Amino acid sequence: MKEANKRRQQEIHEDTEKLFQLATDLKSAVEKSNENMLSLDVVRKADEVEKLAKRVKEKMKEAVGPAPRTQPLPDTPYPGRTH
Repeated sequence: MKEANKRRQQEIHEDTEKLFQLATDLKSAVEKSNENMLSLDVVRKADEVEKLAKRVKEKMKEAVGPAPRTQPLPDTPYPGRTH
């Protein structure tokens, strides 16, 4: 388990580095375009950034685990509550 967490942390780090580079490339490509034309390359870069960001987010969720419930389940009785 500890090894899996260490590997996942390394993957998150590597993916974050890639995400930063892709975002930098995307920014550069957008700056080179004009208001009349965005290249297909810009759209592809944006799509790649989105996919990688989602992958990083999912890995982070795995590392943290599921979010704790903030509200009780509907079937959970409350002390002193009558139905």
